[in-house]
Amino acid sequence: MSSAKNKEGKTALLVKQNLAARLKGEILQGNLAPGQRIVEGYWARQFGSAQTSVREALNILIGEGFVTKASGRSARVTSYSESDIAQIYELRAALEGYAARLATQLQPDLKHLEAAMQEMSEAAQRGEVQRVVEADLSFHLKLCELCGNRLLYAQMQTLLVPLFAFVSMRAFQNHQKAQAWESDLERHRRIIELIQEGDPLAAEFTVRSTLQYFATRAYAIWQKKSN
Repeated sequence: MSSAKNKEGKTALLVKQNLAARLKGEILQGNLAPGQRIVEGYWARQFGSAQTSVREALNILIGEGFVTKASGRSARVTSYSESDIAQIYELRAALEGYAARLATQLQPDLKHLEAAMQEMSEAAQRGEVQRVVEADLSFHLKLCELCGNRLLYAQMQTLLVPLFAFVSMRAFQNHQKAQAWESDLERHRRIIELIQEGDPLAAEFTVRSTLQYFATRAYAIWQKKSN
């Protein structure tokens, strides 16, 4: 009995994950546009699946940042305005700069930052845009986690996960090349070096200026129209 239940559970999980991957594909291809309402019944019919399975798949995509859903409202594809992008990067500069200062004071093990940067480098060389964005997200989340302030980390998760999903959507739709991120690697490496050197103010200043540079890049991706 237990074995049968476990098999059913694994099958249900695979169904949800498969539906989530298919819906993500629709989003990345632009068939579901930023801000567009996702009608569970329609996609259940399209995929030949139960509506509850589509709902559970949407919950996976909410966790990955590609979909948002306010209480009592329908799920929609993640979307940001020009003003949103500007405000998010202002907030990122302040909070991530502060996180770098705290991390420098704590001097934690930076192996996860180094691993994320290495993954960015390898993914860029392989031309894998999605993996580059995921590794970039991992780097910035880990930086916030290493600062030791759990509330800051929780807030940055809420802020960064959907933002990076949106950047991924725009990059995919605009045929952005993974190599475009290669120029960012040295900036990430410098953040690690400054934390290791133990200068909190220099680390904070560098992260703030780096985020200002990234804001310009992100805005260009936001602004560019899909072909």
